[in-house]
Amino acid sequence: MAAMRADSSSRVLPLWRGRPLIAGADAAQAVWLAPDHPVLADAGPDWIFLGQHEGVTRFAADTSSWVPAGMDEAAMSGFFDATEYHHPALPEDHRYAELRGLMMRLGGIEASMASTARGLMNWHASHRFCSACGQPSVAALAGWQRVCPACRAVHFPRTDPVVIMIVERGDHVLLGRSPGWPEGMYSTLAGFVEPGESLEAAVRREVFEETSVRAGRVGYVASQPWAFPNSLMLGCVAEALSEEIILDHELEDAVWLSRAELAQMLAGEHPRIRRPRRGAIAQELMVRWLEGSIGFARSGTDAAAHAV
Repeated sequence: MAAMRADSSSRVLPLWRGRPLIAGADAAQAVWLAPDHPVLADAGPDWIFLGQHEGVTRFAADTSSWVPAGMDEAAMSGFFDATEYHHPALPEDHRYAELRGLMMRLGGIEASMASTARGLMNWHASHRFCSACGQPSVAALAGWQRVCPACRAVHFPRTDPVVIMIVERGDHVLLGRSPGWPEGMYSTLAGFVEPGESLEAAVRREVFEETSVRAGRVGYVASQPWAFPNSLMLGCVAEALSEEIILDHELEDAVWLSRAELAQMLAGEHPRIRRPRRGAIAQELMVRWLEGSIGFARSGTDAAAHAV
């Protein structure tokens, strides 16, 4: 691994506070630096090995020790900060940008590698101490493990399973919004899978806990890794057995939207309700439900795979 890090043909993706370095506007590209680039002087010693792509060895490095002029800490702590930061050692069009806003602008492979890097960096930052004995642990296996020198325990990256579901009742779907989201933005319901739960049970529990709506049949649709901070989003469709909404403390609001209203929202034409950010699986679930490729209500059969 040391030889690959020293190889001048290897390339490194810097991430500053979880923001990958990019260039370009609508069709952005990740910026891969040579191992001896001066920007990497801000990086810690524990680079993450991302593999090989197009014959090139790829790493990611955390450059968060750099402090840019005019950094807005308050904005960075919000739901989504669109501010982009330019390092003086780089060309003007190179900047660190929030990954949430890049998921549809980066190519699939680069988005995946940036998400992998951010997820692993999040894990390292939150697991600095051994969960067995409490002593400091160190990164190992090119960033894919942590090892405790004191008790020799080996720790592996954590991924938290989350169900995210489009809930239908007849020709309507159930959407909600959490406190702190951008004004007017609604999305599908979601929640963490608890120990001992099946995905179907998690969907039914989360829908009921958040809205008091009872769900019946549940079908799995697709998944999406989501490095905010370390989740695997498990997309589902659920059949509602009741309609009355009673909110709990987790949601600010929840609504039933008709098929026409959902299409209006996704087109950006709804007078009150805004769609979720592009690149999230929530929007994919909505689009596929509108197309009729998932769901129970229209066909009366299990249109979603693995419906239970």
